[in-house]
This record gives sequence, C-alpha cells and structure tokens, in this order.
Amino acid sequence: MHSKSLGDRILSIFVYTFLILLGFSTFYPFWNALVISLNDGMDTALGGITFWPRQWSLENYNVVFRDERILNAFWISVMRTVVGTILSVLCTAIFAYGMTKKELIGRKYYMLMCIVTMYFAGGLIPTFLVVRGLGLMNSFWVFIIPSLISVWNMIIFRTFFMGLPDGLEESAKMDGCGNWSTFFRIIAPLSGPVIATLGLFTAVFHWNEWFLPSIYITKEKLLPIQSMLQQILSSNIMREQMSQLDSAAQARMSNMQSVTTKSLSMATMMVATIPIIAVYPFVQRYFVKGVLVGSLKE
Repeated sequence: MHSKSLGDRILSIFVYTFLILLGFSTFYPFWNALVISLNDGMDTALGGITFWPRQWSLENYNVVFRDERILNAFWISVMRTVVGTILSVLCTAIFAYGMTKKELIGRKYYMLMCIVTMYFAGGLIPTFLVVRGLGLMNSFWVFIIPSLISVWNMIIFRTFFMGLPDGLEESAKMDGCGNWSTFFRIIAPLSGPVIATLGLFTAVFHWNEWFLPSIYITKEKLLPIQSMLQQILSSNIMREQMSQLDSAAQARMSNMQSVTTKSLSMATMMVATIPIIAVYPFVQRYFVKGVLVGSLKE
C-alpha cells in the first residue's frame, strides 16, 4: 500500500477536525441540559455549569415525576405517538399500495392532486375551520386525523412497492388472495425497512410537535409533554426578564428553593427527549436500506 501524501494527510486532518467540532457543537447543548438537570437549582442560578454537575441533585426529577400534570402530559405524548404512528403508517401504506395499481381509474389525477398539496396548503385559518367543523377541538383525535396521511411518505411507499417483483402479486392472486390479503400477507412483510424508517420519522414528528395543541387544545389534561415544556420554558424566560427589571430580585435569591424554573425545565426536557432518542438504536439497521428507497433504478 502506498503511503498518503502530505496533501492527503492535511485534508484528512481538516476533515476529521471539522467533523469533531460539528459533532461537539451538536451534542454539547444536549449534554449541558442534562448536566443542569442533575445539578442543584440554586447552584445553577450562580452560573458556570458547563460540562459536569457542581452539586449533584435529583430534586429536579423528583419534582417532575411528582407533578401529575407533567406525568399526564407524558402519557398523552406516548399515546399520541403510538396511535398516530401506527395509523399514519398503515393508512399511508394502504393509500400508496392503491396508487401502484395501473387499473385504478384517475390514478394520474389523484397523484397530481397529492403533489399539489405538497406545495400549496390551505393555511392556518381554513384548517382551523375544518378541524372545528369536524368537532375535533379539545379531542385526542385532533392529534391523529389531520396528520393521518403524509404525501411524501406515500410517494416513498409507492416507489418501494413498485420496485417489488410483479410475480409476487400474480402468485398471490393465483392462490386466491385479493388486494387486501396480498397487501397484508405479501407486501407488508416485505416492506420492513421502509416501514421502520418512515415509522420512526412519523413517531419523531408526533413526539416533538407542540404547535398544533396550542391552537386546538385548551384543556390542560390533553396537552402533550412538548406543550407543557413550552409553557415551562416560557415562564422561565418571563421570570428572567422580570428579574432583570426588578432591583430586589437578588435580595430574594436566598428565599428560592433548590429547584428553579430553569433546572425544572431542563429536567422536563430530558424526560421529553430521552424516550424518543432511545428508539433510534432499534431501527438504525433499517436506515441505510429504508432511506435510499427509490434512489437506484435497474
């Protein structure tokens, strides 16, 4: 093997240095939030918490798990993610399978209408009127039904299905299978990579989405964890602004509890972030094949 030239070595050093700095800049905010959540709130208020807790404390998490509102919001997020992901992937896959049928009357028209929705949306006000007209206000199903079909995911599913051998469906039909039986017994079992990949993307969307509940949900018991976290962060920002304006704020620091709004928000952020991150290792092996669906043609 030939040794690397000086130019190749310099390029390698530059590339690795850039990737290390990029990885650090991406990982550090998450690590800093974890450190603050494990540090005493009063000590955090003094500043200087960067890479390691200065005064270890689990009081922040004790407060989070004792708060019924946060626990209820967590389970709302779990139910929304599980139900929303299963129904969205199922309905989108069935829709995509139907769009692969050449005998479908008006298939090109349906496809055109789907693509149009990717570039032109009705807007917030018309969507609000539709949701209200359907009676989905302050309902759990407002998280599920409006996002039941993803056109982008449908196109990926459709591309994957069209890449499967035609002989599979022909053999299934010869054995007496209809379209439904063919889809659930033949097509779906062979679509593991794309189902896992798009299922993860859908789950991340449902878990992280907070804007929709702020419009359609007024009942606190239906708010997901991300909306609860947004409220905590908003109160934290407001408190910091008030502290800057209030000259007596420093004098009242001694009366603060060991849990501050900032430390509580960081602990809540960890509770809201770690569950969805823990899902990645289980579907990582499907990524390479799943995300490249349709990129190669024979």
